[in-house]
Amino acid sequence: MRHEVIKLPETGVELETYLTDNRAVEAGRRKPLMLVFPGGAYAYRSDREAEPVALRLVSLGIQAVVVRYSVAPVRYPKALEEAAEAVAYAHAHAEEWLCDPKMVAVMGFSAGGHAAAHIGLKWHKMPQGEACRPDAMILGYPVITSGVHAHRGSFENLLGEEYEKLKEEVSLENFVTDDTPPTFLWHTREDGAVPVENSLLLANELCRHGIDFELHIWQRGGHGMSLGNDQVYAPDDANIHPECQEWIEMAARWLRALK
Repeated sequence: MRHEVIKLPETGVELETYLTDNRAVEAGRRKPLMLVFPGGAYAYRSDREAEPVALRLVSLGIQAVVVRYSVAPVRYPKALEEAAEAVAYAHAHAEEWLCDPKMVAVMGFSAGGHAAAHIGLKWHKMPQGEACRPDAMILGYPVITSGVHAHRGSFENLLGEEYEKLKEEVSLENFVTDDTPPTFLWHTREDGAVPVENSLLLANELCRHGIDFELHIWQRGGHGMSLGNDQVYAPDDANIHPECQEWIEMAARWLRALK
């Protein structure tokens, strides 16, 4: 496995790679690549949504890169600029990384879901253009809206003193277009931090624009479950929900089925 930290030249964002060489099966095989954005309310980046998720993706035959995007006190639009550079860099290095250049996707959790979806929805406004468009998005309990169902803390950390002025600019349900990438969403009804309406609002707009998407909502489970198993929580922790653990296999199947 190629495991290293790469600092990109323009924004300084760091990428931590988890890349296999495929020798055990088929040398030179091109796999999907997932850029993983951990959650943390734009205040920090959660470890349980970083390496454990990357290693699980590798086990499913997907190359993985954790994106160490900026959080508070750094403000918008730094994380968006970093995401754009990360996606463009991944596309440019697809051959070197043994990745399918047509399947460079983003995955994000909570506020990391906002960071991932942000580039998926605004790639056309970035200087890299088509090069920074993700080919797909996988979003777990994502922060999406700055409206009634907002996780306000995430947006306050993202925008700082510009919160009232810029909050509509980062309310992502308003930026779905016909060029938005296919999207896989999952959430829980019981999420007490980021309401399930965040995923519902985005799904509604994806449907309205004719974008391929898949949405899964489980009844039980709090916020920040990640894999929902004993790899990210103590064995007796209340955040372990076997019924939700299948989301990552479901997402991997969905990703492979995209045309």
